[in-house]
Amino acid sequence: MWMEIKKYLNMVSRRLWIIVLLPFIASSITGYISFKVLKPAYESDISLYVVNKRPDPQLPIQYDDIMASQQLVKDYRELIKSRTVTREVIKELNLENLTPESLAEKITISLKNDTRIIEIKVLDGDPDRAQKLANKLGEAFINKIAGLTKVDNVSIVDMAEKPEKPVKPRPIVNIVISFFTGLIAALGVVFVMEYMNDTIRSAEDVENQLGLTVLGTIPVLSMK
Repeated sequence: MWMEIKKYLNMVSRRLWIIVLLPFIASSITGYISFKVLKPAYESDISLYVVNKRPDPQLPIQYDDIMASQQLVKDYRELIKSRTVTREVIKELNLENLTPESLAEKITISLKNDTRIIEIKVLDGDPDRAQKLANKLGEAFINKIAGLTKVDNVSIVDMAEKPEKPVKPRPIVNIVISFFTGLIAALGVVFVMEYMNDTIRSAEDVENQLGLTVLGTIPVLSMK
């Protein structure tokens, strides 16, 4: 066991410069890209509540009502990203450099813990515009649904707020991931190099690679 550990330690010590250099280069490049190249992106979200309107509001909510509301939520998820809604948002905010397709790519829609609450998130490079887009999306969607179904069953729970910090890039996280990725890659390179190298360096190498017994060794003396 100790001999195996010693073998690997010797292997690492011989190629220590690779193990140090590769993670350093990888993390340095990642840090430069994260801080200097990538632009910050901000995320703002608005929450909507979907209610299944029943003929008699006095009756208790049944299981079928809950299932119907969840189905409405699934339908609404698709409608929020529709060209009709996104085009209306662009028109209301007078955003000439944005298309319905590019706006749809900025939108993420999710359900909060299997409830009837829809969370609309908008990612944008400007925190003010991210907030405006999210709020206007919620308003435009509610108006469009009311016009299509003639039923007012969607209401706003939380308005979008201006994000204070960008959600990406995350330089520190990226650097740490890049460092450990580079470290693993460096170890892999070292093991491959050692595996491909058949140079005999010690008596143990003679026994392991050639199957011969070493009878003696000649020490290296420094001549003065």
